Amino acid sequence: MIVFGTDGWRGVIARDFTFDNLRLVSLAVARYVHRIEKKSPTVVIGYDTRFLSAAFAREAACVLASKGITVHLTDSISSTPQVSFHTKQRSSTLGIVITASHNPPEYSGFKLKGTYGGPATPEIVAEVEKELRVIEANPPAVKMKSYDEYVSDLRLIKPFDAKSAYLRHLRKKIDCDAINDSGVRVLFDPMHGAGIGILPSVLTNIKSIHDELNPSFGEVDHPEPIGECLEPAIAKMKTGKFDVCIATDGDADRVGAIDNKGNFVDSHRIFMLLLKYLVEDKRKKGAVVKTVSLTSMVNAYCAKHNIELYETPVGFKYTAKLMTEMNVIIGGEESGGLGTSLHIPERDGVFNGLLLLEMMAKRKKSLAQMVKELDDEFGPHRYRRRDVHMSEQQKKQIMSACAKGPKKLGKHTVTSVLTKDGFKFFIEDGSWLLVRASGTEPLVRFYSEAPSLNIVNELLDAGLHLK
Repeated sequence: MIVFGTDGWRGVIARDFTFDNLRLVSLAVARYVHRIEKKSPTVVIGYDTRFLSAAFAREAACVLASKGITVHLTDSISSTPQVSFHTKQRSSTLGIVITASHNPPEYSGFKLKGTYGGPATPEIVAEVEKELRVIEANPPAVKMKSYDEYVSDLRLIKPFDAKSAYLRHLRKKIDCDAINDSGVRVLFDPMHGAGIGILPSVLTNIKSIHDELNPSFGEVDHPEPIGECLEPAIAKMKTGKFDVCIATDGDADRVGAIDNKGNFVDSHRIFMLLLKYLVEDKRKKGAVVKTVSLTSMVNAYCAKHNIELYETPVGFKYTAKLMTEMNVIIGGEESGGLGTSLHIPERDGVFNGLLLLEMMAKRKKSLAQMVKELDDEFGPHRYRRRDVHMSEQQKKQIMSACAKGPKKLGKHTVTSVLTKDGFKFFIEDGSWLLVRASGTEPLVRFYSEAPSLNIVNELLDAGLHLK
């Protein structure tokens, strides 16, 4: 059974993510599109840098075209935010991105985007899955013409440049001149992903690493902008030749940062900095949305400034849904994905990286200085996430132990538990441990925040040994 997880359908190439399975999913999408769009339906499709991504994208396009749907297919590698941007710009019924985001290189994936320019809502995904269950029960034969026929003769597949209009949008929304004039020296690490070449297109004082096409991601373990995966960039930063590093993941919807001393700045602090910038400098009004895995600094800031705060399960689709229903200043999750009212209701690592650079330029402060100010204002908040690969049986044992409601985590007393997504255990000083099974990989994720890394590690260890 093909199942959509936290952020789309993903699987190991040639084992789970096959052309046959891709056709079934594409047929389900085609049926859903025809059901909600009776007249002239269109879909935007893009793809990342992974093995066979371009071929998978063409195959999906041909399936949709065979059902009379016009497909706008990116003519080269494109980021997830670019696809979302064009889905909204073209008022297309849906967008599709062939990407496995931050997963290891053996994975591919299939993300759905709504006409509003963000992740498909849980309701949309449920409807597509409903169509998929019917198709899986009785797979129909798919009669398709060649890709060239759909492009040249029938004009149902229309290749287009996804980069130019997106870059114009970036320059309109971000003060790139202020960044360039500030003299800040930027290191960019797209991690061999779909962000390759985008930041250097709008910035002048910038150098890139891991900016060549490499479907195996080279020395990058997997393209996720977290400290453990950014060691080459951290080493570059320690040379003193750069003021800040901006990193994006495999499909460029997540962001990570490193300061001028080589210290990784996690997404919790990036979220807080951008929230402060939007409220204090840009005077934006509205609500804030955070997942259960994001820092409690957000709660404290919103309470202090009387800002309405919504907390959701993990998955940006929940944030995007709220962003389409109300005015949201900023919303996002701990994994480096966040969206703002300045842009589309989508995570965008490039846009948010530029917004962070703009904040540095406007405030005339280094990233390290701004991070220190967070400690001064909220007290130290240290965070780590530990992803542990395990069997399904082990996953069930861990989650069953959590459900029993442990009274202590090591030497720490549990004061309350939140079960919005997984199990979030709070201890005496407000520190917390979140345990949840991954929706896309065979692993359990352990998240913790506390005043010190010692307490963080104690909580992570205690979570892993729950029985």
